[in-house]
Amino acid sequence: MIQSKLCDMLGIAWPIFQGGMAWIADGRLAAAVSEGGGLGIIGAGNAPGETVREQIQTAKALTEHPFGVNIMLLSPYADEVARIVAEEKVPVVTTGAGNPSKYMEDWKKAGIHVIPVVASVAMARLMTRVGASALIAEGGESGGHVGELTTMALVPQICDATTLPVIAAGGIADGRGFAAALMLGACGVQMGTRFLSAAECGIHPIYKEKILKATDLCTMVTGRRLGHPVRSLRTPFARDYAKAEYGGVPDDALESLGTGALRLAVQEGDKEKGCFLAGQIAAMVKKEQPAAQIIKEVVEEAEPLLRNAHLWVN
Repeated sequence: MIQSKLCDMLGIAWPIFQGGMAWIADGRLAAAVSEGGGLGIIGAGNAPGETVREQIQTAKALTEHPFGVNIMLLSPYADEVARIVAEEKVPVVTTGAGNPSKYMEDWKKAGIHVIPVVASVAMARLMTRVGASALIAEGGESGGHVGELTTMALVPQICDATTLPVIAAGGIADGRGFAAALMLGACGVQMGTRFLSAAECGIHPIYKEKILKATDLCTMVTGRRLGHPVRSLRTPFARDYAKAEYGGVPDDALESLGTGALRLAVQEGDKEKGCFLAGQIAAMVKKEQPAAQIIKEVVEEAEPLLRNAHLWVN
């Protein structure tokens, strides 16, 4: 059995997090992952506070196991959601797109484990100083907002820079990636794209079909000009955005071009105007299956690899 300090800290069976994907990771998916022994995470995204509260209450109704909420700190509702997770005493909060320092005291008073997503050593050190419980080191292979460093390069550097448990994210979809992350020094992994294929994931059937039919070169990164690079599937929207990004379109018009595109993909399956977020491992996602089965397969593949790792040493 894979032993991890994260399991004891959070009360989960396996150190596998489900990414808090905006518009995608709702209370139903989070509960299913937590029921399967991992840590399900609700993606708050740009949703108003009361909408997030509804998803928290949905998750509570479906599981007695711990789950989390991911707060995107650039959201106009970040302050509201930060208050609500404390009121609801959500066990875990993960954060992205900013510095959560101003919320840390209130969250810790509420008994919340705060686990920020970091993409650099400097941010990892800052989050360690302000009292994070653990860190998610996310490489640029991931879907959605991405940093510059790859997972292979980032994870060991973050592990060297902090005494906190580190969760590896970006480009992990199976037991091989899970085992590799642990060998790099991580205590667990976070998977987003793999859970897009979960039976409990409520994305539009067209979105799910695109993931299941993805190839190795199916993603691209846009948004670097505005300082918020995003990895998504190569679709008409992504190609048009890339042309606009480097074609002299003003920043405000470029910003407007992306507004609502993820929702169109998730809810309507819009092939022309939708932004279908996905990581580079999308081609490794081959079938739809329950979230619990995904976790089971990842763990069962990783365990013998970790046991046999010594065979490579004479």
